Amino acid sequence: MKNARLKAKPDSDIDYSDIPELGPEFLRAAKMLMPEAAQPVTMRLDRSVIDFFKRGGPGYQARINAVLRAYVDTVGKAGKR
Repeated sequence: MKNARLKAKPDSDIDYSDIPELGPEFLRAAKMLMPEAAQPVTMRLDRSVIDFFKRGGPGYQARINAVLRAYVDTVGKAGKR
């Protein structure tokens, strides 16, 4: 069981050498962003699409929203040129 081995590993064994430290400047520039309130909708999706996201476990609707958000952000930026 991969997760059990990973959970049993002490933090001291984790190699952080490729991750830069976040210093005080990062924290001064950080902003708290609250997510938009979700609006319930009814829509038709292919069964295979729903099954794909449900296989990831609880939170499948949030994952679908994240994919749609990424699409909107990408297409929105491309359309503003």
